[in-house]
Parts: sequence; structure tokens; C-alpha cells
Amino acid sequence: MIENTINATHAIVSLDIPLPSVIWGWMITLNMWAKSIGTGVVLVGAYLLYRYKKEDIKNLKWLMPVISFIALNIFLLFTLLDLHQPLRMVNIFLHPHFTSAITVGAWMATIFTGIMTILAAVGLFDEYPYLIRTNKITKLARENGHLYEKLLPFAVFLAIPVTLYTAIIMAEASARELWQAPGEMVQMMLAAFMAGSATLLLFSQKWSKDVREKLSIILIAAMSVGFALYMGEYFFSFKSSEAEATLALIHLGGSYSLEFWFAMIVGFVAPIFILINANKEDNFTLIRTAAFMALIGLYFAKDVWLKIPQMIPLS
Repeated sequence: MIENTINATHAIVSLDIPLPSVIWGWMITLNMWAKSIGTGVVLVGAYLLYRYKKEDIKNLKWLMPVISFIALNIFLLFTLLDLHQPLRMVNIFLHPHFTSAITVGAWMATIFTGIMTILAAVGLFDEYPYLIRTNKITKLARENGHLYEKLLPFAVFLAIPVTLYTAIIMAEASARELWQAPGEMVQMMLAAFMAGSATLLLFSQKWSKDVREKLSIILIAAMSVGFALYMGEYFFSFKSSEAEATLALIHLGGSYSLEFWFAMIVGFVAPIFILINANKEDNFTLIRTAAFMALIGLYFAKDVWLKIPQMIPLS
């Protein structure tokens, strides 16, 4: 809507109008969920590689970067698809402005994905040497036998800002109280540990019992603290009238109440008790079920927390 024009400069003054619907929808939810998996498996997997012998964590050396590579490409793909002008994404690399959190995050995510590609290749060749067919590749692999160990610390270092930078972007939306740092940054980090440990538990059948117990402890800790933070916001949020209006959407009777409590029960509360009992009996079926529930619940928790602040008009 044009309010008026200034003849001297030909400038047009427009009125801002409230957006009628949720702009950041399921694509951004899937984006954040996949990013949590992609970074979380590296943070948790690196700990397992440092802590345990190769026999206790069979195939982890290649499985970790492969899972991360797939998840990160899903994250980058849906980031690109959500842009109104996807081809402009190339300007982030051709004409970067590093004062922007989006630019810095895109560069870090791209470098991180590149490192995962190298780690996946080195890990697969190390685990399955018969995949190497030519003498040149064999010689190159032998000369770079420690490349994996050299690159892994850089991967762990980059995993932290890559998983946190989305929280920084959301915190820049100053009118959205629930997205403010540092609370959102803590939730992002917890989501990474939660998604990483849950994903690795799905593939841990051939690993030692002690490894599964350690992964379960990490997952239980992440779910417990994450649930406590959500409940703290739910019951004790006294930030502003905007925050109260936002949280009303997930209070009992709110339009997002069912999805919120489904996420809390299925993704946070129930898996804790299932894992505790499953580890006593070393029941892998129950362990895998709890991990799968945690991943589902995390997706819906992210979805609710992303959408509800957008339901409140800014004008």
C-alpha cells in the first residue's frame, strides 16, 4: 500500500502490513532438524572415537561422516529451496559480506560439509580397502593415513558454530521474544546432542554395551535439560506481553497445544523411561524405539517453537 510519493526524489513511502500466515514453515523446521543431526553425530561421534577402541564402535569411522554429509546436504537443500531467489545464493560466495550471520553461517556450513566429504571417503577406504582399485589411489591413501585424525578436530570445532548460527539469525528478529539468545542457543546445542546420540543409537546394534549406555546417558541428559527449559518457558515466562501471547498458543486449549505436548511426551519424557529400562536389559529394540521417538519429538518441538512466534502480528 503506497502512502505517498516524494516528487523531488521519486521515493515511494509504503506502509508495513502484518503478514497473514506463517512464513517460516516446515522447510525451516526440516532445515534445523537435519542440521542438528548433521552436527550432533560429529560432536557425539568424535567423543566415541576418542573414548573407545575400533572394535567397540565398528564402522563408526565412516558411518559418522556419511550420516553427517547426508543430513547437512538436506539442511543446505531446504535452505536453498526456501529462498525466494535461490540463484542469489551464489553471491554469498562471490560477493560475501561477513558482517551477516547468514553469510558466515553459509561459509562455515560449506567448509564443514567439505570436511565431512573427505572424512567419509577416508573412512570408507580405511574400513573397506578393496574399494581402492588403482595403484595411484592406494599410494595416496597410504600417504594420507592420518588425514582423518588431522581433520576431525576441525570438524568438531566447526560443528559448534554451524549448529548455533541459526539461533543467532533467529535472535536478530528482535520482536520475537521466544527466539532470543542465549536461551535459543542452548536449545540448539541440546538439539544437536539429542539428535546426534539418538541417530547413532539407531546404528549401535553391533557396538559394545558400554557404548550404547554412554549414548543413552548423553541422550537422556540432553532430553532432560531440554524438557526443563521448555517447561521453564511454558510456566515461568514473564518477559513481555508478546511472549505471553505467543505461549498462549501452546497452553492447554491453544491451537498448537496438541502438537507441543505430543512433542514433549513422545520426544522427551517417554524415551527417558524407555531407555532406563532398555539399558538394564540391553534390549536393543527398545533402545532403537526410544531413539526414534526422540528424533520425532525433536522435529515437532522445533516445529512448534518456530511457528508460534510468527502467529503474533507485529503491528
